[in-house]
Amino acid sequence: MTDDALLGPAQIRDLAGRLGVRPTKARGQNFVVDAGTIRRIVRAAGVQAGEHVVEVGPGLGSLTLGLLEAGAHVTAVEIDPVLARALPGTVADVAPGWQDRLQVITADALEVTELPGPPVALVANLPYNVAVPVLLTFLARFPSLDRLLVMVQAEVADRLAAAPGSRTYGIPSAKAAWYADVRRAGSIGRAVFWPVPRVDSALVSFRRHEPPATTATREQVFAVVDAAFAQRRKTLRAALSGLAGSAPAAEQALVAAGVDPGARGERLAIADFARIAEQLGAPPRAQLDPAPGVPA
Repeated sequence: MTDDALLGPAQIRDLAGRLGVRPTKARGQNFVVDAGTIRRIVRAAGVQAGEHVVEVGPGLGSLTLGLLEAGAHVTAVEIDPVLARALPGTVADVAPGWQDRLQVITADALEVTELPGPPVALVANLPYNVAVPVLLTFLARFPSLDRLLVMVQAEVADRLAAAPGSRTYGIPSAKAAWYADVRRAGSIGRAVFWPVPRVDSALVSFRRHEPPATTATREQVFAVVDAAFAQRRKTLRAALSGLAGSAPAAEQALVAAGVDPGARGERLAIADFARIAEQLGAPPRAQLDPAPGVPA
């Protein structure tokens, strides 16, 4: 493959200029300008010809073209109406034979509830400020997603892939583990972006698995996760007292679940949270939802 089918630095800047697009921090717009990085992402995602892949935040189309080059059918979800309108034309100009495999949805990804057919993969360069809500939302809403490969801020990647007991383990780590095996899939240098970001980036891979076997609902389990991490220094006995109704009730549920009441949330795996939720048997409290649009 030659790089002619993908966008380079000069093409990206020219396209942005013609569209009157100025990358904004508010939408986390840092466009990838290196064809080698795009193909690396597509390879890491394991994209196969004929697969339905959803991309969130396609921007000017760098990754979109890489996914189409691999033979995927791409549904691109773009919140910026200017970028959304321009994307089909960009694909038609750069690779005229590929535009029939592209569909663009102009919408906030957190509000998308339907796609044209079940996607098997999500591949995206996600805006740093909405990465975790987008990932959890799509995992909850689209059970056909078997795998995800996303580029995010390195710090976010570390939190998503963290194991229990590590310094970065928290709400994103635990909730992601409900849905998938999560691992860091490599680092990305700053120089491949325009404009150059002030933070490092990394790839994160998700492989969906069955959630823990439990009689508790996902909402109940996630409510326990939220409460456990609301104040990290608190023991679970104290942290879960509000959810349980009292500290003694929380301790009783923890002991029944086989969890030390004096432990803290960062020591627990998602299966532990599920056992606690079973013992509590209470509906989740809405105020513990960590972010608007994220399924509890």
